[in-house]
Amino acid sequence: MTFNSSFVLACTTFAYGLGMVFYIGSFSLKKEILGKTGFWILVLGFVANTAGILLRWIESYQLGYGHAPFSNMYESLVFFSWTAVLLHIILECKHRGNAIGPFIALLVFLSMAYASFDPEVNNQISPLIPALKSNWLIAHVITCFLGYAGFAIAFGFSVMFLVKPTNTQETSIFAKLPDADVIDELTYQMIVFGFLFLTIGIITGSVWANSAWGRYWSWDRLERKTPGLCVHIGIYGSIVHLFWCQLSAVRTALLRLTCFSSCGLNSGH
Repeated sequence: MTFNSSFVLACTTFAYGLGMVFYIGSFSLKKEILGKTGFWILVLGFVANTAGILLRWIESYQLGYGHAPFSNMYESLVFFSWTAVLLHIILECKHRGNAIGPFIALLVFLSMAYASFDPEVNNQISPLIPALKSNWLIAHVITCFLGYAGFAIAFGFSVMFLVKPTNTQETSIFAKLPDADVIDELTYQMIVFGFLFLTIGIITGSVWANSAWGRYWSWDRLERKTPGLCVHIGIYGSIVHLFWCQLSAVRTALLRLTCFSSCGLNSGH
């Protein structure tokens, strides 16, 4: 058995899948111990995810390429999973609740499984083109994916808000979800977080483009997604404004779902 980044990240996929099973079991069976077990399994998966990213970074130097592991779809999905689990761990430790756990565990498991098992996703470490050899690339990718993770968690909270029963006497499995006001506030916090980091990501990406090509933006393969990102920034900025204006929470929840769905289609790096 070869102990390398691919093996560690495969173990990460298994850990996230197992954590998902425990989280869903906790949610459906209303057993708190299952949720706590799922959380610690997810923490172990996060540690393995971190180790896999660091090992892949070291392996790139051993191969003579020497670049951060943020250069293709495989590495992007791995890093997105890392950022999403990081935010989830922080939220769960801060608010002492695991209601969002099943969604996050499912999301990161599917991301890692797709990266690991889809034959069209290349997991080989390859050299970077000269334009990508910049520290601005690292700053751009990290900030963008932190923004994506914030929006992903806001998406999960929005789903929770829409399925939360309005009748306090309801006995369905969704009745154990936090109060609607709490969900709405957490959603707002995650959207503000994602909005700030994705904005910084667009700025650092433009600075990187200027240092590499002498222009802040152009219509090429790497930069053609920038207009879409700017549209999403505008929409999420509008959502923040709608929170302040106290528009119908249901309407803003539906808008958040739509925006994140379209953001997912635009987020390939």
